[in-house]
Amino acid sequence: MTDEKDLRSLLEKVAHGNVTPDVALELLKNLAYESVGEFAKIDHHRQLRTGFPEVIWGPGKTLAQITQIMEAMRLRNPVVMATRIEPEVYAALQAKIPDLRYFDLARICAIAPPTIEPQYSGNIGILSAGTADLPVAEEAAVTAELSGFRVERLWDVGVAGIHRLLNNRHVIDSASVLIVVAGMEGALPSVVAGLADCPVIAVPTSIGYGASFSGLAPLLTMLNSCAAGVGVVNIDNGFGAAVLAGQILRTANKLKLPS
Repeated sequence: MTDEKDLRSLLEKVAHGNVTPDVALELLKNLAYESVGEFAKIDHHRQLRTGFPEVIWGPGKTLAQITQIMEAMRLRNPVVMATRIEPEVYAALQAKIPDLRYFDLARICAIAPPTIEPQYSGNIGILSAGTADLPVAEEAAVTAELSGFRVERLWDVGVAGIHRLLNNRHVIDSASVLIVVAGMEGALPSVVAGLADCPVIAVPTSIGYGASFSGLAPLLTMLNSCAAGVGVVNIDNGFGAAVLAGQILRTANKLKLPS
């Protein structure tokens, strides 16, 4: 946790006019973290610096470690998220944290209020090429919603039946940012970007036959897109796509001129 002597010293300098509030804020952005046991240091000020709180990566951590980290984080954050949590891990966690919520398709568990009102104008449209891509697409959708963004979903509209996408053109037209999730050859983001007037974040998934190389083929397709305005995140990284989309919306809101 933040060192009390350093914090008191900084506050006294602000009180005496030796440090401006703006300078103090910049210093505080890099000050606070909390040790949990001997295995974790929670970055409590990450939201102050970046706009998003720290999120727990589930795989590789023990049940006791995840539990202790979540219990420490809930004291400072209204929403605490852990990603890539399998159902059996969630069941064990809920026995220790009864109010823990689980989003099974996204494999996200969270301590969060039942409803979270959007904090920013604009919306994130999330499209999946196929039903098999839904775990990654839902990871993006749930992450965005828990972070306070408005989300519109459109599933199973891949290029093998392009009329399904074109019949739902309104989702593309109404989006402020689009996340497009696809495996196999990964063509959908290029098609969508050719129709959209907003940023498109492409997410390759590891879905596909052998020559898709567990997501490498769609990753390369997306990186080589001939459509302008496409950014690409790593294979199966729905969480990263949601955070990037959120940063785009937050920046857009911040840059709006006063009316």
